[in-house]
Amino acid sequence: MRLTFAAIGAVVAAVLQLSLVPYLAIGKGEPDLLLVAAVIATIVGSIESGLTWAFVGGLVIDCLAPRPVGLTAFTLLVCVGLAGVFGRLVGRGRAVTPIIAVFALSFVNSLFFLVMYGALRARITSPDPLDAIVPGAVFSTVIAAVVAPVAVRLRMRAAERERVAW
Repeated sequence: MRLTFAAIGAVVAAVLQLSLVPYLAIGKGEPDLLLVAAVIATIVGSIESGLTWAFVGGLVIDCLAPRPVGLTAFTLLVCVGLAGVFGRLVGRGRAVTPIIAVFALSFVNSLFFLVMYGALRARITSPDPLDAIVPGAVFSTVIAAVVAPVAVRLRMRAAERERVAW
């Protein structure tokens, strides 16, 4: 049932990413809602839920936007795998872990997407790609700083309920 909710959430996040987020842009930077959700789901929840967020949401974005099908899903899956490794190394119980992961993986996701898109289609002409990546990474990190503590708190509350009271 959790994976079903992750798939539905991924579709909602992908639709919001394509419809609402362009209006929230600060300068050239836009947050990546799907990356934030997938990384938080991976670190706070499980790798399966993060992979579901990344794969389903990435395919929805690729089908609705003029992109090669599977490109966004692939870059998000790579970032979710890295988030899973990072979560295992650092620890899952802290609220700051997904925030740091979102900041670092925003750069990885954006640069990897630019390289892969350039290999599959045409090069994206930008004099300085970091000019758009840095504000987007900061914006995504701010969103993660709001959402991650709530997700960690809900996960801890669910773990308390699952424990047997002796």
